[in-house]
Amino acid sequence: MVDLILFGDCKETLKQFPRKSAQMCVTSPPYYGLRDYGGETDQIGQEDTPEQFIDNLVSVFREVRDVLKDDGVLWLNIGDSYYNYRPGTGGLPKQTVSKTNQDLPTQCNRRANKIDGLKEKDLIGIPWMLAFALRADGWYLRQDIIWHKPNPMPESVKDRCTKSHEYIFLLSKNKNYYYDNEAIKEPVKQDWGTRDRTKGKYHNPGTGLAPHSGLSKSYDRKNKRSVWSVTNKPYKGAHFACFPPDLIEPCILAGSRKGDVILDPFMGSGTTAMVAKQHDRSYIGCELHEDYGSLIQKRLKAIPTKLPFDM
Repeated sequence: MVDLILFGDCKETLKQFPRKSAQMCVTSPPYYGLRDYGGETDQIGQEDTPEQFIDNLVSVFREVRDVLKDDGVLWLNIGDSYYNYRPGTGGLPKQTVSKTNQDLPTQCNRRANKIDGLKEKDLIGIPWMLAFALRADGWYLRQDIIWHKPNPMPESVKDRCTKSHEYIFLLSKNKNYYYDNEAIKEPVKQDWGTRDRTKGKYHNPGTGLAPHSGLSKSYDRKNKRSVWSVTNKPYKGAHFACFPPDLIEPCILAGSRKGDVILDPFMGSGTTAMVAKQHDRSYIGCELHEDYGSLIQKRLKAIPTKLPFDM
């Protein structure tokens, strides 16, 4: 069962995939209290409280864990939300969008509940709430990665910085897991020179940099750092939260081998499936809205066919 997307509530559709069939999962769930995708009344992200939102996601990723192989990993992108309750205005402002276009969202006042423990303008802390909840549920929390956005969404705020980052968490099913650091190493921008054995350190003639110790030779590639600068690249026709392919690529390269199966329970416009196929992997996934099916197929058909001498 590969190259398959099941439409419907992922808490249920995930149960239809064979156990231990996927090598890794990379996904970006809906953000809390931000937008209403329309149609369903029990969408993930539209819960009354952050705790209910976290509980629902923990349940989803419990199903994901069952689908992953024993050495599988989860790459999880999650954004944060601010609490903007104002009595009489309908609680957390949310935005609505139609299912398959880029209409500017409008405020939705469906929810008017006041949440205990949160003050107006508080940053809720959703990413770390989820990370710690997943760890408590049995996942190994291996790393937090900062997704730096060179082109963030503009904000009109004047009492804080414009937000230009989100989190990506690397979690594993077990203590030992598959991770290919060689596949995503970065080029070294600076030649650290050669070792002066009389001093036991590396010297950098002409750079003005302090010598480094503990190295035995020069390298042209280094281990990938935990801050990833990736520009948002909207896909025409996709919904507003299109996953940047350049953000998914290192996750797939490090977390899987050619021929492996990649899982995304929030498939959206199909970016995970597209990047998986570009790198000779298969995909399985779930999507709430069947309307996205034609968009996903359109993107997959646009992938160039590899000729034998390209393999």
